[in-house]
Amino acid sequence: MSRGKGPDGQARMAVAAVALQDQLLRDLRLGGLLPAPHPRGRPVGRVRPQRRRERGREDMEPGGGRVAEEEEEQVLDPRPPPPTLAQRLGLLELPPRPLSPEGWARVKQRSVEQGDSAQPCPICKEEFRLLPQVLLSCSHVFHRACLQAFERFSGQKVCPLCRSWQYQTRLIHDGARLFRAKCATRIQASWRGHVVRKRYRELRRTIPPTDPTLRRGFYEQKFAELSGCLLRSYVTDVDALLREVDRCLAVNRSVVRQLEEARGPELTDADWTRIQTQALGRDSPECPICLTPLWERGARRREVVLLSCSHLFHHTCLLALEDFSPGEAVPVHACPLCRSCYQKKVLEG
Repeated sequence: MSRGKGPDGQARMAVAAVALQDQLLRDLRLGGLLPAPHPRGRPVGRVRPQRRRERGREDMEPGGGRVAEEEEEQVLDPRPPPPTLAQRLGLLELPPRPLSPEGWARVKQRSVEQGDSAQPCPICKEEFRLLPQVLLSCSHVFHRACLQAFERFSGQKVCPLCRSWQYQTRLIHDGARLFRAKCATRIQASWRGHVVRKRYRELRRTIPPTDPTLRRGFYEQKFAELSGCLLRSYVTDVDALLREVDRCLAVNRSVVRQLEEARGPELTDADWTRIQTQALGRDSPECPICLTPLWERGARRREVVLLSCSHLFHHTCLLALEDFSPGEAVPVHACPLCRSCYQKKVLEG
C-alpha cells in the first residue's frame, strides 16, 4: 500500500492502522473483547472432567450409541474462519483453505509414520484409549478435551507443539483402535500363558525330570501322595476299632473255653497211675502206629507215651502223627484209636 500525503492517503493509513490494531486485539485477546468463536461457531468452553469421564465410559460401553459415531472420521471445522480486516486489505496472509480428503490423507499418513497415536497425549501425558482424539492439520494429535481446554486458557488457536496458527482439526480413532488391539493382545497373552502354565504343571506331575535332585523330589512327592491316599483310605473310627477288639477277644475266650472243655481237667499223679495200670492191664505189646514192639531193648529203645485214654504209643510216632494233623499248631489232637482228645505223659524206663 502506497503512502499518500493527501486525504485519501491519510484515510488509507488510518484504515490500515485500525485493521492492524483489530488483528492484534483478536490475536492477543486484549481490550476485554469476547473470545474468538469456536470452529463450529460456538464459544470454546471448559470441558468438565466429570463430563469427560462420562464420555469415556460411554465410548467403552459395548453397543453404545457413540460407538457407531466413532467409527467415522469427520472434520470439526469444515469452514475456515472469516478473514479479518487486515487480511482483506492484504496486510496479512489469508487463512489457509480447508484441506481436501487427499490432504488429510497425507497429514494422517505423516502422523502414523511418527507414531503419535501410540504415544501419550502431549498435553495430559495420558494414553488416548477410547477417549475422543483429534488430528491437527500440522499432523499432531491430542485429546479433544485437552485441546479445547488449551485453546480456552491460552486464548489462541495455536498448536501446543509446533505453534502453527489457524490449524484445522479432524476427529480420528487411531488411538482407540490401537488400544483395542493392545487389550486384545493382552487378553490373548494372558489366556495363552494360563494354558501353557496349566500344561506345564500337568507335565511336571506326570513326567519325571532328568536332573537327579529334581527327580528325587518328584518321586518323594509321588510317594507322599500314595501314602496320603492309603492313610485316607483307612478307617480311623477308634470306637469301632475297640468294639472289634472286644469282639475278637470274646471269640478267642470262647474258643479257649471249648478247648479246655474238650481236653478236660488237668490230670493228677494219681490219675496217671490209674490210667497206666489200665493200659498195662490191656496188654498191647505193639505200637498201633508203627506196629513195632513198644518195649524194645538196646540201642533201638524208644520212649513210650501214655495218653489219658489209656492207649500207649511210641513218642516219636505220636509226634509225627501230630505233625501230619490238618492245620498248623493244633492245640488239641485226637487219639488215633478212640478219637478222643487226650493228654499225654512220657513213661520212664
